[in-house]
Amino acid sequence: MSRVYNFSAGPAVLPEEVLKEAAEEMMDYKGSGMSVMEMSHRSKVYDTIIKEAEADLRDLMNIPDNYKVLFLQGGASQQFAMIPMNLMKNKKAAYIVTGQWAKKAYKEAQIYGDAVAVASSEDKTFSYIPDCSDLDIPEDADYVYICENNTIYGTKYKTLPNTKGHTLVADVSSCFLSEPVDVTKYGIIYGGVQKNIGPAGVVIVIIREDLITEDTLPGTPTMLKYKTHADAASLYNTPPAYGIYICGKVFKWLKKMGGLSVMKERNEEKAKILYDFLDESKLFQGTVVKEDRSLMNVPFVTGSDELDAKFVAEAKAAGFENLKGHRSVGGMRASIYNAMPKEGVEKLVAFMREFEQNNTMK
Repeated sequence: MSRVYNFSAGPAVLPEEVLKEAAEEMMDYKGSGMSVMEMSHRSKVYDTIIKEAEADLRDLMNIPDNYKVLFLQGGASQQFAMIPMNLMKNKKAAYIVTGQWAKKAYKEAQIYGDAVAVASSEDKTFSYIPDCSDLDIPEDADYVYICENNTIYGTKYKTLPNTKGHTLVADVSSCFLSEPVDVTKYGIIYGGVQKNIGPAGVVIVIIREDLITEDTLPGTPTMLKYKTHADAASLYNTPPAYGIYICGKVFKWLKKMGGLSVMKERNEEKAKILYDFLDESKLFQGTVVKEDRSLMNVPFVTGSDELDAKFVAEAKAAGFENLKGHRSVGGMRASIYNAMPKEGVEKLVAFMREFEQNNTMK
């Protein structure tokens, strides 16, 4: 069985080189006589793995010294609670709701304080990013929250919101390491790794040190305090050790490829191939306004549920996996993360072109 082109939104495609290396090291990691899956997270060997992973990530993203890098569990969804528990000193926060995940985070924050939706694109099925240049942000808001790339709807902030001096918190799960980023613009930038970086089970939180305090909301569990993990260098309890090891390999792969500016160029090139086809197609249409299109997640439809289902089935038979849209929106979605080769996108477009010719009235 040869490998398929995997357009899954997550868990998603990983670089083949990384998978092969991990396979070679599965039984014996660098002469240790055991797999990374089996070794103590307190061992010298593992300590090197996690420290190198952090150093490489800092290097890739130019993370300043006054930010901590935390490798945590619970997925991005656990951060929906952890953020207000740790940051809501005034019990107030501003949320920009641009999709299902931002909406879930906003609802979760309402448990802990006064979460205010200062902008939303729900009126048009989250198909655009609202203008965030002059939002009505409460003076005493502890932070402004965004989901920077919306996996389900295929939108991406091209300009960060004007937070009017408030701390910006961003969920970057589906655009993590897809392009260069200025970490200093954020108080917290975080994401689940299972889309662009590694296997499910790890969430990376990059947090400015002044936001890490003992002063959390009453009742915050020890495990949900950033300070707990920052003080223990992500080793307070057993971390998702094998997942972090794979992430570390992906960081090395990204450095070898030339870093994030090269990845951005590659990602723009891949996305252009698909978007250009969608713009000229008589059968397929993209669902996002042009200026807010994501480079990572590309949703599209034929306008007929029946044809959509036929396309997904025929694409699967031809070796293009996981093109069905999210259950909440239907249609199709191609997730074209860093590890998806350009050839995969070219072959998908060739298949779409053929499908269009076979399924349009002559």
